[in-house]
Amino acid sequence: MASRPVRRWRQLVVWLHVVTSVGWMTLALVLFVLLVTSLTTRSPTVAVSATSMAQLLDGRLLAPLANASAFTGFMLAAATPWGFFRHWWVLVKFVITLVQLYLGIFVLSGALADSASAAATGATGPTLPMAVGSGLMAGAIAFQAWVSIAKPWSTTRWMPADRRQVSAGTAPRWVFGATVVGVVVDLTVATVLGHPTPLVSLAILATWLVLRRRPTPPPPAPRTDDSTTRTDELTKRFASPTRRHP
Repeated sequence: MASRPVRRWRQLVVWLHVVTSVGWMTLALVLFVLLVTSLTTRSPTVAVSATSMAQLLDGRLLAPLANASAFTGFMLAAATPWGFFRHWWVLVKFVITLVQLYLGIFVLSGALADSASAAATGATGPTLPMAVGSGLMAGAIAFQAWVSIAKPWSTTRWMPADRRQVSAGTAPRWVFGATVVGVVVDLTVATVLGHPTPLVSLAILATWLVLRRRPTPPPPAPRTDDSTTRTDELTKRFASPTRRHP
């Protein structure tokens, strides 16, 4: 069982994971509303403003919060007995998060930038798939929240047979402390630069994934003083019954 300081830091990481996930889902809904507004309005000014605001919120808030949510979730899986592949509900959340990060970084962000530039010049702005994708992103995060609460399905075939080995897999306190620091630093950098740069989070995650695979050395045997050992031997010798010769 983890010590009290470790539990406190782990609870702080869980709190950060919940807060950033709620922020991520909220921003996805905001993007959905802005993109639908841009698609349905008859005012070119409103369309340009809505698309530009969607791009701004995506770079300055949604993407940094998405990275922070994913990072804290990955660390909670890697630094606790839950693991990545031992429970189906954790594995499902892990896969959904990877898909969301890929689509958000390499598809939605680039499409928003192109749409904002096109709308500013009077060309075609955002498309319907972009609005639908934002709505699906919010729905996927809501589904992940339900999975985290309900914890459905059973364990996978990668669950060790010895459950004691699993229960002893909680990381030390510094891992959770570094996770909190990484989130704060990366969110600050994203605020200053205007776009996410999660270098600190990636370094912390990679470091712990490497360290957790190293075998833990057994605790050293207690040292006994030579004088104490000789005293114990003499005590046992004089305490033993003497043999009588016939």
